[in-house]
Amino acid sequence: MNIAELISPAAVVPRLRVGGKKQLLQELAKRAAELSGFGERQIFDVLLERERLGSTGVGNGIAIPHGRLPGLQRLHGLFARVEPAVDFDSVDQQPVDLVFLLLAPEAAGADHLKALARVSRLLRDAQVCEKLRGAESRDALYALLTEAPASHAA
Repeated sequence: MNIAELISPAAVVPRLRVGGKKQLLQELAKRAAELSGFGERQIFDVLLERERLGSTGVGNGIAIPHGRLPGLQRLHGLFARVEPAVDFDSVDQQPVDLVFLLLAPEAAGADHLKALARVSRLLRDAQVCEKLRGAESRDALYALLTEAPASHAA
């Protein structure tokens, strides 16, 4: 599964300014609602429900909030670079500045897991993250996310 199958250039936010984790999830839900056609509140509730199970802040400044939505037809992704970084209750207690939101159909099963694994592998690459943190434009971020080396393939 390619990242390009999950996001479009419109789903990349180069500078997202928020005050904390809850506001970050609200902003992500708002933007995901615009892209998916689903209700902002429904998306926010799914993200909050997942966070209650344990933080999706995976460490090294990265969070991968995700959830399943009944009625969603395909996987949707959204990437945001958060400035300044915010506390996200991450496993390493470090603030988060790179966020990849993933929404999946309720019955996505293996596809949802493959997409999570693909995003996780991409963002585990320190060089990719360094470039993402240095990129200024939506187009540059999108290119970095979608043109990652083949070694990251799912």
